[in-house]
Parts: sequence; structure tokens; C-alpha cells
Amino acid sequence: MICVGAVSGARGLRGEVRMKSFTADPRDIGAYGTLYDETSSRAFDLRITGQGKGCLLARIEGVNDRKAAEALKGVKLYAPRAAFPKLGEGEYYHADLVGLRAELAGGEILGTVKAVHDFGAGAILEIAGEESLMVPFTRQAAPRVDLNKGRVVIDPPPGLLEAPERGKEEEDEA
Repeated sequence: MICVGAVSGARGLRGEVRMKSFTADPRDIGAYGTLYDETSSRAFDLRITGQGKGCLLARIEGVNDRKAAEALKGVKLYAPRAAFPKLGEGEYYHADLVGLRAELAGGEILGTVKAVHDFGAGAILEIAGEESLMVPFTRQAAPRVDLNKGRVVIDPPPGLLEAPERGKEEEDEA
């Protein structure tokens, strides 16, 4: 299951909900069919009804009043892996990258991929280890991804792993 969104609150009195979509095109959340909660114990059939400030508006089957909509606030929505199209060679869903062991070509472990961010200039892997690292997710900086072995090999850009010199800022300011 892959998290594709979350209910962020209620709108109006007739059960409409505000939603955050985590898909590349926010409206795609409605294309995955039935969505589920984190434990797959509840199913949600939704229909996108519009756009709000920073959110989508939707109707969920069986949610007919504000109280029922408010009860869903914070529920994360998941789609089955089978609902997603297969990707081409070298393409990955962010959910596949999170949790991978990040290591250098020589095997030295840097940490674990904590998140994948995209602020508009390309994807960045956030690696949690002794030090938190932000590594561009490019073929140069991450030349190998092995989902079967649960790892991504990192070839860091020059200077990324070098510790900043202590006191250097003070010297520069003087």
C-alpha cells in the first residue's frame, strides 16, 4: 500500500471533506479506485468535487454529514500497489526509495533514506544517519538503486561529506 493523501478536515454540513493529495498531479488521487486507511480495515470510495485553498474537496461514499467528515480528519489514505502503473527502467516511486540503506560504493553505510523531497529543481534524498544528508537523486549522485537488496549507492558531490571547519566562520567575519 502506498500513501496517496490524507483527510485534512470537513467542509460544509453535508459531509464534504478537505484533502491533501500526495500524488504528482493532486487530482490523480481520485484515479486509484478504492482507498484504504493505514491498516486496510476501512475502505473509502471518493469523488473529487473541487479545489480549495491548498487542498482538494471530495465526497466519500457513506460520509453524509459534518460530524462524519470531521471524524476522518487526519486519516491517511492508501492505494494498493497494483493500482499504480509500472515504471520504466531507472524510475522509482518515492515510497520505494524511503527505507533503503544508503551506502558509498565501498560499502560504508551513510544511513537510511528518510524521505524524498522535490522542491522544483529535482528530487533530493534525505538520508538519516550519524549526520543528516541531502543528496541529489541523479544518476551521478545515486548511480545504483537495488530495491531487491534494499540499498542505494551514493556517489556524493564534492564536499558533501566533508565536515565544516570549526571556527572558519569566525575567521571569515574578522
